[in-house]
Amino acid sequence: MTTATECPQALACEPIRRAESVMGTVASFDIRPGPVPPGLVYLALAEARARLHRADAVFSLWKTQSPMSRLRRGEIRLEDAPVELSEVLRQCEAARAASHGWFDPWAMPGGVDPTGLVKGWAAQQALDVLQLAGVPAAMVNAGGDVAVSGQPEPGRPWRIGVRDPWHAKRVIAVVSTSGAIATSGTYERGEHLLDPHTGRPSSPIASATVTGPDLGLADALATGVAAAGEAGLDWFGDLDGYEVLIVRHDGSRRRTPGFPSAA
Repeated sequence: MTTATECPQALACEPIRRAESVMGTVASFDIRPGPVPPGLVYLALAEARARLHRADAVFSLWKTQSPMSRLRRGEIRLEDAPVELSEVLRQCEAARAASHGWFDPWAMPGGVDPTGLVKGWAAQQALDVLQLAGVPAAMVNAGGDVAVSGQPEPGRPWRIGVRDPWHAKRVIAVVSTSGAIATSGTYERGEHLLDPHTGRPSSPIASATVTGPDLGLADALATGVAAAGEAGLDWFGDLDGYEVLIVRHDGSRRRTPGFPSAA
């Protein structure tokens, strides 16, 4: 439990929780402000929320005039687009290499599509804003892709439940994390995962959950593993700090040795 010594401003010790509809989902914030003045915390929260909406405005493929949509149609060049596009596509290139080509935004129908990375990237950006403001602990949950910093209480890490692919209210594992966790599967959006090598739907496993330091890369890797299946576990020997848990269609599971606290 937080003591008066650890948090001299009693009101500031209370968690600040907000939900934001953005990017076709709900992003939730859980902020533990500690001694940071409330005014600064709320300014940082406003900026974090603005980062999410900015990502939606730039990358949405549902918005026909978004820079991402216009780039796909060839109406603008990358060098003329917002700087975020270049940054995200560089990260997509790194994720494509890390996933041995199984996460490949350039292989998607209709042109380059960074959707499998950008939601995690945006949530990580939002969390970074809170960290830069000095907030000692926070969680940003963008539709189940989660980035955290600090500890919600002294000596206790953030604990995130991994949902059962077939039962939304059932948890199959609890992860203790100080970084990020992302899950991909077909249980919510149907057969949306493609094999980038063939262009055909691919769902060899029910779900893949990746933990690691950065939510953008974790999000992309989870997408890649969900399409690749069990072969994707082999990538993680070369990925420092990243681990994966997969759930097969029969309900059985496999995980890399360092996957944290799977139960």
